[in-house]
Amino acid sequence: MLNADLLDEVTHGYADNKGVKIHYVKTGQGPLVVMIHGFPDYWYTWRHQINALKENFTVVAMDQRGYNLSDKPEGVAQYAMPNLVGDVAAVIRAQGASSATVVGHDWGGAVAWQVAFNLPQMVDNLVILNLPHPNGMARELATNKEQQQNSDYARKFIAGSPTDPDILFGGPMTAENLSGWVSDSSARKHYTQAFKRSSFSGMLNFYKANYPSDDNNSPVANASASPRLPMPVLIFHGLKDSALHSNGLNNTWDWVDNDVTIVTAPNANHFVQQDAAELVSQTMQWWLSNRQP
Repeated sequence: MLNADLLDEVTHGYADNKGVKIHYVKTGQGPLVVMIHGFPDYWYTWRHQINALKENFTVVAMDQRGYNLSDKPEGVAQYAMPNLVGDVAAVIRAQGASSATVVGHDWGGAVAWQVAFNLPQMVDNLVILNLPHPNGMARELATNKEQQQNSDYARKFIAGSPTDPDILFGGPMTAENLSGWVSDSSARKHYTQAFKRSSFSGMLNFYKANYPSDDNNSPVANASASPRLPMPVLIFHGLKDSALHSNGLNNTWDWVDNDVTIVTAPNANHFVQQDAAELVSQTMQWWLSNRQP
């Protein structure tokens, strides 16, 4: 019932980034928190955290380009990281704000890291879920055989197309197939509808444009050192994630000039914001509340 109420409660808006419209929902009051989902997902992934934060924060959860109600530009280049960073900046500015706490999961985490590196003045606090720092990712991809094997799915996405018979979970990309990971049946129907409004090619273009490869100096796993970060960083990681190895978290504290808080959830999978919703929501609420002026 709580989630049904949230769907009715949020207001909808659009930010413009060079002609690409980015949809977001908004509720609450207080300091601004902007949330960025990953693959395959949309703004509703943050429903538990929105409910936890809305009494003390203005919470804005966006649909990344290609997803749900955001625009779906064609072409791999449209999904290159500078455009994704620009989408987040546009959402922050659309709130009449110059900065925000930026929260990202999976590809949203990759984008959030890059917003922090490239626009640190716009990031008050950084919260990352199941996506290691690019330095950690680069190290694990170079040295960790388990992480290398875990990344086979991404290489399939880079080489493939949505209609390939085994591109995802042993089948082609369909709205039903993409929403199969959602364990909450009441939420899954909303996901299926959102994915019917999405671009499957756009989803794969995140990988084609940005994932590490032999001829791609990827921002996701940067072999050269990324800029040191000045803002506080909170990281959540579900330890049962089969795509991103937890070893990638090691040494994150060496790359940040502020405090770093790492919270692991031993029984959570990749979607830690849902698998360990109470832990993530309560910790985020406490951590952010202690960092307000």
